[in-house]
Amino acid sequence: MIFLIFSIICSVTVGVLFKFAKRYEINIMQTVTWNYLFAICLSIFFFKPDFTSITIQSISPVYIALGILLPVIFLFQGLAVTNAGLAKTDIAQRLSLFISIAAAYFLFNDHFDRLKYVGLIFGFAAIVLTLYRKGSSSSTKNSWIYLLLVFVGFGVIDVLFKFVSQITIIPYTTSLFLIFCISFVLSICYILYLAINKRTKLQLVNFVCGCILGLFNFGNILFYLKAHRAMADNPSTVFAAMNIGVIIIGSLIGIVAFKERLSKFNYVGLLFALVAIVLITLSKLHAIR
Repeated sequence: MIFLIFSIICSVTVGVLFKFAKRYEINIMQTVTWNYLFAICLSIFFFKPDFTSITIQSISPVYIALGILLPVIFLFQGLAVTNAGLAKTDIAQRLSLFISIAAAYFLFNDHFDRLKYVGLIFGFAAIVLTLYRKGSSSSTKNSWIYLLLVFVGFGVIDVLFKFVSQITIIPYTTSLFLIFCISFVLSICYILYLAINKRTKLQLVNFVCGCILGLFNFGNILFYLKAHRAMADNPSTVFAAMNIGVIIIGSLIGIVAFKERLSKFNYVGLLFALVAIVLITLSKLHAIR
């Protein structure tokens, strides 16, 4: 569980950084692009990828799919926030847990006992209640399309990372390096297109913010993969604990650091999230016995 805890902390930190980026009008796309460059540098420095193992045959379609989806989902997320509001976008992102859990059951043959079923029910209720907001921002006519893309995108990304954790042809640290490279190449092409055709300025502040973001995004993905490898037989535990843990810690940081106000529904949701984590943890311990 220690890998999951580290992944949750890194994930929440990424969310906090995006919150500051919005406040200080940082260019998200440029920041995301440099984040992948910094992640590549971290991969080379700490893991020294096995370049001899990288061949055309060893590059799985999963790497390509993830390399494309990671930067693209940031764009969809931004469009969803703009057209449907932050609260609805958060709900769509966290409800993508439905896709992850379905994959755990149908694709990865995960074992579901009564404790896990009840824990997941509490978990889904916690997601809806915790992210419920009164008087949320008005949506545009086609905002549901962006919300659907966020829902599907994040769910598919979770499932693909589970597949990456199962690949043994090359080390998973080298897999990370390849994914970051693909994401960076696509992202840099896009911001160069914006710079040339839309006259968007490339600013140093976005590079600095991207390096900071890259550190925590790198940690988030690395520990998430480690958690899947450590709990290979319980992918639903990783999927659920990750999403619910982010909600709990993220909400607490919102209350303490950003003075966000929570409704009674939100507090009930946090309580349900705690119950869900306890039940899912007990289910895992019961399975070990």
